[in-house]
Amino acid sequence: MLKNRGLRVTILKLDPYLNVDPGTMSPLEHGEVFVTMDGSETDLDLGHYERFLNQDFTILSNVTAGQIYNELLDKERMGSEFLGETVQVVPHLVSAVARRIKKLGESEDADVVIVEVAARSATWRRRRLSRRCVGCETWRDAKTRFQYILTLVPLLKPTNELKTKPTQHSVRALRALGIQPDAILCRLNDPTDSEEEAESLKDKISLHCGVPRDAIIYLPTLGNVYAVPGWLEKQGLAEVIMDRLGFERRDPVVPPVWKALADKPNLANDGEVSIAIVGKYTSLQDSYLSVVEALRHAELNQGIRIDLEWTPSELIEENGADRYLSKAQGIVVPGGFDKRGTEGMIQTAQYAREREIPYLGLCLGLQMMIIEFARHVAGIEEADSTEFDAAASEPVIALMEEQKNVTEIGGTMRLGAYSCVLTPGTRAEKHNGTFKINERHRHRFEYNNAYRDRLERLGLLSSGMNPELSLVEIAEISDHPFMLGSQFHPEFRSRPEQPHPLFDLFVRYARQFRPDGTQHQLFASAVSVGS
Repeated sequence: MLKNRGLRVTILKLDPYLNVDPGTMSPLEHGEVFVTMDGSETDLDLGHYERFLNQDFTILSNVTAGQIYNELLDKERMGSEFLGETVQVVPHLVSAVARRIKKLGESEDADVVIVEVAARSATWRRRRLSRRCVGCETWRDAKTRFQYILTLVPLLKPTNELKTKPTQHSVRALRALGIQPDAILCRLNDPTDSEEEAESLKDKISLHCGVPRDAIIYLPTLGNVYAVPGWLEKQGLAEVIMDRLGFERRDPVVPPVWKALADKPNLANDGEVSIAIVGKYTSLQDSYLSVVEALRHAELNQGIRIDLEWTPSELIEENGADRYLSKAQGIVVPGGFDKRGTEGMIQTAQYAREREIPYLGLCLGLQMMIIEFARHVAGIEEADSTEFDAAASEPVIALMEEQKNVTEIGGTMRLGAYSCVLTPGTRAEKHNGTFKINERHRHRFEYNNAYRDRLERLGLLSSGMNPELSLVEIAEISDHPFMLGSQFHPEFRSRPEQPHPLFDLFVRYARQFRPDGTQHQLFASAVSVGS
């Protein structure tokens, strides 16, 4: 909303955990690890920030307690600061957080820095940040701040009554800590909750919480997260913020795609497409959040509705692919680490190849596609990855040379943006519209170049290469309508305004696939680009 009013906006996520970053956490513990262009492993919220604001962020936009403690302890040990002092949470730690906020605002010349304080952060941190970090010590001697809290307004089912007591108690507790919110966003669990009743409760909340009535905003559960900005606009939140921060009110310029996004449930007028996501971490769908959003961007672009089928790869190992994938029009195998569930992914790749189902492999999904092709097309029965078997006799996937002397796990993978030159005439090149792209990576293992010529002669094309290291970035099967994998993570660069070409192309092919064999002309006329 602020960016649509011409303000320069940046955003910062404060996380309370002692990990330096989420890179060593299991996705089942934390959700997706989002990788920025500069190679930072960050909280998945940064993916939301990039998609909503359509701008790239850096390591400066995610601060963890672990980073701050590391910084302070390093300085204390070096003796560069604090010599003779007792290093404490207050003032040293909170001052370090304040410096990070200031550094981000100055580095991006921002009019507004939005700071999201994770829900589990200590209350002292909220208090000290609100007093110290947004006052005169921040960049440009900022004199204004805007604080809001998010509270739940539950519906008491037996009486069908919305209750404001949780909100009142939350504000009272914050006031005891010196925090007075400028606005309250009241979450309604059920979108069918009475809006008329909700409006009538604003007076009560305003009276008991000391917040102006126009700064009390009701936010029900909407069917589409991209509809939230439009809803908040209608509720007048933007004007409240602009007034509080001292900016002149102005009309927003909303990109047309966002108007379409808000109406997305009504746009699916061209049928449904069934897409299976086969992975290791499907029990927590946030593990693949950017993958889902990239598919949604393609969905919007093509005016269809995608029905996602979440399939644990271990079940395919146990029961076979046909039981779970017989109705799929497209299959995505996303990234992951370690051996668990990988044989199910290999079976998935074989199933997609033999039945000509559109297949998109991401990072590990590319590697599984290559292993499957090596085993069942090239006849290399022992083909494997040294990630799963360090002594593999046929390591078609192997540890990168630069990784062989790495002794620490955290922050040492091939991370961030690397260039990729596309091979002329391949699907990857024809549908990207350019010969060179830059994409984000997060991996240690790579397609072993020693096997490239042998597999390429059989139809596994290396359709994208990193020119500096001569590493395969994209591979595709020439005689399959669409079976393609990327070593990079295209999902991290997909935006509502511009769906990533690989996802958009994958969905176009999936739309035309029919499990009963009655394929669309797009499939019937698919050209073997490698023949």
